[in-house]
Amino acid sequence: MADKSKNVSQAKDYKLIVEKDVKIPLRDGGVLYADIFRPEGTTSERFPVIMTIGPYMKDKLWVPPPDLEEKPNPYMNWECVNPLWWCPRGYGLLRVDTRGSGKSPGKSDPSSYAEAVDAYDCIEWVAKQPWCNGAVGTCGISYHAAFQWRVAGLQPPSLKAIMPWEGRADQYRDQAYHGGIFAMGFIARWANNNAALHLLGQPRLYNPDAFDNNLLWNYMAKDLDSEYWRLNSARWNRIKVPLYSVGNWGGSSLHLRGNTEGYLCAASKHKKLRIHSGTHFHAFYAEEARIDQLRWFDYWLKGIDTGIMDEPPVKLEIRTGGSEQPYPYRFENEWPLARTQWTKFHLRIDRAGSENPKAVEGELTKTAPQKTATVSYQQSAPSRPGKMPRGVSFETAPMAEDTEITGPVVLNLWVSSTGEDTDIFATLRNIGADGKDLCEVGQQGEPLACVTKGWLRASHRKLDPEKSLPYRPYHAHNERWWLKPGEVVECQVEIWPTCMVFRKGHKLRLDVSPADGAGTQHFTHFHADYNQGAETTIHSGGDKPSYLLLPVIPPK
Repeated sequence: MADKSKNVSQAKDYKLIVEKDVKIPLRDGGVLYADIFRPEGTTSERFPVIMTIGPYMKDKLWVPPPDLEEKPNPYMNWECVNPLWWCPRGYGLLRVDTRGSGKSPGKSDPSSYAEAVDAYDCIEWVAKQPWCNGAVGTCGISYHAAFQWRVAGLQPPSLKAIMPWEGRADQYRDQAYHGGIFAMGFIARWANNNAALHLLGQPRLYNPDAFDNNLLWNYMAKDLDSEYWRLNSARWNRIKVPLYSVGNWGGSSLHLRGNTEGYLCAASKHKKLRIHSGTHFHAFYAEEARIDQLRWFDYWLKGIDTGIMDEPPVKLEIRTGGSEQPYPYRFENEWPLARTQWTKFHLRIDRAGSENPKAVEGELTKTAPQKTATVSYQQSAPSRPGKMPRGVSFETAPMAEDTEITGPVVLNLWVSSTGEDTDIFATLRNIGADGKDLCEVGQQGEPLACVTKGWLRASHRKLDPEKSLPYRPYHAHNERWWLKPGEVVECQVEIWPTCMVFRKGHKLRLDVSPADGAGTQHFTHFHADYNQGAETTIHSGGDKPSYLLLPVIPPK
């Protein structure tokens, strides 16, 4: 078979046409402003379009870090594709300010259903432009990825393919309430920064009254799942467009769940999954990734057989611990991997809890303890900078051989509390032979001392049996099941997917904490004040089997 991977659009010496502040009419009589970047072709040439829409100001220049493979230029914009790379290859780019953002009038309503309707109108508008071939794709990072799930569910006829790159999909579970615990750190930071851009920055010159949406207040007021969240989230049964979902192993506090759920649940007949590591932006602008993006859109928007659909649908970067360099990729035929050996590592409690941050209260062992043992720790106050009370930790024995863990993870935990509720924070760590964490590169380039994370507020332990899977519990979050003091309950904690090869001699460590622990960075959470000062007890062994369910991958 011929190598079709090189059969992609080649850069040509097109003159770049830049159209600033183009007015796009909307169905309700409103307008949005956009910038268009396109090649000047012959009178007979028509080009497909890559579209983004977001609140980050289409005119705001992003100066990338010096080690980014894509070089700086006057048209770089945060988390968007680069016109100087795409236009020479025969693509037009449409970059739109959402309502109440940048130069677009109206009231700001970030990440909403109404915003998806606006995106639909923009897609259909640009598809009808005389220089466009009628085919539109979407590609971008984070906010520019999340909107793709919502607009794809509306099924605009001219949307031919999407590529959500690190994009949350379920507004409640992925972004706002991890396990029912309010993700205060990110939401407050994003909402306040976004408000500052509008109230103190350049958009105020164009639209001074646009930003009156108190997003943070709205989120806090809706602390159970509801129609509000569902309306503003992906509707998997309606997403039928060809889908290339791209996640980041380091995005275990915001986006990754959306990308894996999207691949699993979307109704698309043609879909692919790619997961990388590293920062939030380096991979997107790397030459290898741009070629993947180009192969995808060449195939679906231009009809070029690039060979991308002949490859296995899943492409994973296989982490081996502590490297700042890209890890090798491996193709797989499905997600989770069919050859997964789902293995229970039981919590064997050996000793009492300790305030020593290096303490280990027990083992992770494949043999279930015959008798129930307990260990307790104090609940905490709301998250804040500084030292936080620790919980308890469990470790495997040193790995006898390299051991790969790739896929979703579940922590089945039996707990009780002296209070009416308790917050469970689960963190997996890679401990080297020297007893130190092997850190990965976080989303902003920071050292990340965790492999993956999971959360659950015990009162939110109710499962949705129709959506739960053995390897991925799905919590309903529609009512609270309060604890009774001393009552022992079973909680299934969803831990977000991961990939790590634990080298021979290394240990897998599980921290069960009352608060945000290792690898949290600015993704902190708010703990309800009724948890403060209570004592939480873990029960394990006998008729109360507490364990980690790990996806162990045998070598091919």
